[in-house]
Amino acid sequence: MSSEASRRDVLGGLLVAFSLAPAAALAQTGGGEGSGGPPTVAPGLPGTLAKFPDLDAWIRIAPDGRVTVFTGKVELGTGVKTAMAQLAADELDVTIERIDLITADTGLTPNEGVTAGSQTLEQSGTAIANAAANVRLLLAEAAAARWGVAATTLFTRDGAVLDGQGRRATYAALAASTSLAVRARVDVPRKRREARRLIGKPVPRVDLPAKLTGLPSYVHDMRLPGMVHARVMRGPSSGTQQTPDLAALRRQAGVARVVHLGRFAAIVGPREWPLEQVLRVANRGRWVRDAAAPALPPMPAGLLTMRRESQVIENRRDDPGARGVQRLSARYDRPYLMHGAIGPSCAVALFAEDRLTVWTHSQGVEPLRRAIAELIAIPADRVRCVHREGAGCYGHNGADDVAGDAALIARAMPGVPVRLQWSREQEHGWEPLGPAMVAQVDATLDASGRIVDWRHQVWSNTHSTRPVAAGDLLAGTEVVPPFKPTPPKPIPQPNGGGDRNAIPLYRFPNQTIVSHFLPDMPVRVSALRGLGAHLNIFALESFMDELAAAAGRDPVAFRLAHLDDPRATAVIRQAAARFGWARYRSAPNRGRGFAFARYKNHGAYCAIALDVERIPDEGRLIVHRAVAAVDSGETVNPDGIRNQVEGGIVQSLSWTAFEAAGHDGARRTDYDWSTYPILRFADAPLSVTVEVVDRPGTPFLGTGECAQGPTAAALANALASATGERLRSMPLISRLLSQA
Repeated sequence: MSSEASRRDVLGGLLVAFSLAPAAALAQTGGGEGSGGPPTVAPGLPGTLAKFPDLDAWIRIAPDGRVTVFTGKVELGTGVKTAMAQLAADELDVTIERIDLITADTGLTPNEGVTAGSQTLEQSGTAIANAAANVRLLLAEAAAARWGVAATTLFTRDGAVLDGQGRRATYAALAASTSLAVRARVDVPRKRREARRLIGKPVPRVDLPAKLTGLPSYVHDMRLPGMVHARVMRGPSSGTQQTPDLAALRRQAGVARVVHLGRFAAIVGPREWPLEQVLRVANRGRWVRDAAAPALPPMPAGLLTMRRESQVIENRRDDPGARGVQRLSARYDRPYLMHGAIGPSCAVALFAEDRLTVWTHSQGVEPLRRAIAELIAIPADRVRCVHREGAGCYGHNGADDVAGDAALIARAMPGVPVRLQWSREQEHGWEPLGPAMVAQVDATLDASGRIVDWRHQVWSNTHSTRPVAAGDLLAGTEVVPPFKPTPPKPIPQPNGGGDRNAIPLYRFPNQTIVSHFLPDMPVRVSALRGLGAHLNIFALESFMDELAAAAGRDPVAFRLAHLDDPRATAVIRQAAARFGWARYRSAPNRGRGFAFARYKNHGAYCAIALDVERIPDEGRLIVHRAVAAVDSGETVNPDGIRNQVEGGIVQSLSWTAFEAAGHDGARRTDYDWSTYPILRFADAPLSVTVEVVDRPGTPFLGTGECAQGPTAAALANALASATGERLRSMPLISRLLSQA
């Protein structure tokens, strides 16, 4: 299945291009989570189809019968390209080999904002499935009109409409005289479950063959005729400045040009390695701390002293007279975290004929387009951002910044393709970090051991500074005059940012949830997979274990006793049963841990059990088994769901046990993998099992970030079971080492 198409190819078929909404209508939701993009214009339609209701915005049928499907979402390694191809192929009744999927191209695809928050299938997948069902019906009606019969007497098979009496009309023939420039209808049913051949089945990933065989797969692999390479010159980390000797740089071997705009400086040459050598030498030069950068207080306690904007996001008093007999309190925290992308950020840009094209691994090509247009002072309709995969991300790393860097250089070199890749040190030093956080939880138990009052407070910076304007790009703050960054702001509930998943799904008669938003950012921060859910679920589910112990109850039974959501109880029971929770026998330095959450309280349900052993003499741990059960609504590709949960478990183990971004008060201290530890192969779980609970006919629920929080808490709970010590501060491995 091809995933590439040029605009000329697209214009050659039925689709004549859909009109993009006017710029004023393209305001995003602050660059944060969600679809963003234009407003809803057809509220009765599902997913993003409500924003782009015309069928030709989503589907094109070529004269040779191939089907092109368009999505404004991007592939980040989650397998969504495969899942969306399955949806389109099944609903259209064609083979998946005939589907070409175009992802996130501001010149071709609907503006679906940012690919974030595990909402791709919920928004774009739902739109594609229903648009495909509409197209199938439209073509059947065209055949019915041609044959003078009722459409209800016809059926489809393998890209054709048939009447069962020998007449057959291919989609290609029907599409030649049938316009798809029509609005989708609300009442068009999707295929019956028993008629589906692909949805719910483990179809092989369409993006993996090229990656596994070393074929060009990432933006890093792009090569264009006449392309030059570039490196940008900056201080060692965010909050620092460097003033390079430009005259000396111009004399360096391999440097063909220096692009200098205010404090922005870059070197350009025909080959990459000489530039990298020059960069390494230049980086040993003088740098100063930015006078405008705020001081970094000691972490994590320093967060509690920072200026705050507090908001009560939940205050329920169903039984204010409930009598408690035992009150417990605990504080949990996490440090700043890096994205840890294996491939440093990269972009390719070409400015030609007064138009700019940028190939980028940004998760939000539409807001990036507007930010770059402002940065280089040209109309947004002359900027095209085309998504190409990057080598690892899940959040706001350097992808947008490096695209802005490449755009500035390309603007100064018309007609020359420019490839700019950050160095490893720049990626570690300049990418936005996942915010450090603190949570304080207090609860009261009654005489029967039930929770009758719950209070959760969380302190956090913003969890999104994704670019919506030029000042949100690093280069935008370096040109003269500089652009001002967009003021940070919280992401509101029900998605939430720092307070994501701070509201428990459990039913407590009385509860108060307070979000303390910290507007001042001592270091550069933004979205990291799961946002505040990682720390909030770590705190919530660790504290549930502490309360269960105080009540003398089994941790799983204690959770079930406080739930009234049948789907939540189902995944908990499934995970516990598959793990063998009731039969488990602990041993010295070996224990079990359990945790549960529904991501954002409206995404996927996920329960995780871990079997963990601590090796006292080495201060390390072994995760013998990880067992998860996940309910993502209707399953499109069960292998894709398992891949995401498995990956989420491994990633969260790394965050929770090992990772912490250091800072000495003047700059960051971690610039490569020797100083910023991530989980190694030797530390990966020896066994991972993921049970998928399929719910046919129910809405798709986001899966990509559902495992991060439960894994963190399950690890802490397992270590408490194994050692008798409760660890509440991440990274947990440093606590183990201190006890070794």
